[in-house]
Amino acid sequence: MALDIKPTRSELINLKRRIKQTQNGYKLLKMKRDGLFFEFRTLLAEMIKAKQELTEVYRSAKQRIGLAIAIEGGLKVQAVALAVSSKPEVDVKVRNIMGVNVPSVFGSDLNPSFEQRGIGFIGSSPYVDEAAEAYGNLVEKITRAAEMEATLKRMLEEIEATKRRVNALEYKVIPEMEEARDFIQLRLEEMEREETFRLKRFKNK
Repeated sequence: MALDIKPTRSELINLKRRIKQTQNGYKLLKMKRDGLFFEFRTLLAEMIKAKQELTEVYRSAKQRIGLAIAIEGGLKVQAVALAVSSKPEVDVKVRNIMGVNVPSVFGSDLNPSFEQRGIGFIGSSPYVDEAAEAYGNLVEKITRAAEMEATLKRMLEEIEATKRRVNALEYKVIPEMEEARDFIQLRLEEMEREETFRLKRFKNK
């Protein structure tokens, strides 16, 4: 039945054009995949460093709050915490990395200043101040780590999706199109030979 198919020269030309376009798209996707890999590795290294810093800051904050409670008393530390006039706020926006939309986190009042704590010099102490500063620093580190973790997750999803598209083009779409091109090419050549033979027979008659 395949031999009954009669493709045209224009079909072959259109198919070759589609193959060229698909190959160009394949190259662009490979470049995107490689670029995403590079960005992902860079962010992953930063994330590992940020997690280490976060662990250190958390330990420091626990030590400082423990020291403040031991020296100043739990009630005073709690009163200082309740006296803070500002509340931490986080705003999440979107930024673009290699065509991928990832979160960009902006925080305000994450680490309140001495004035924002609303306790004054009389109600404060060096131990309480150090504990408050340490916990403010901890909140900043947590916010940054959360942004990086969400970014890495989104980029990993895009890398996997891009890899699937690249593999589909490389191992399925392009080979099938090239196979169809070769078949049409052979069929056209065969049809030309048949036509030449028919014309010769007609001429001999």
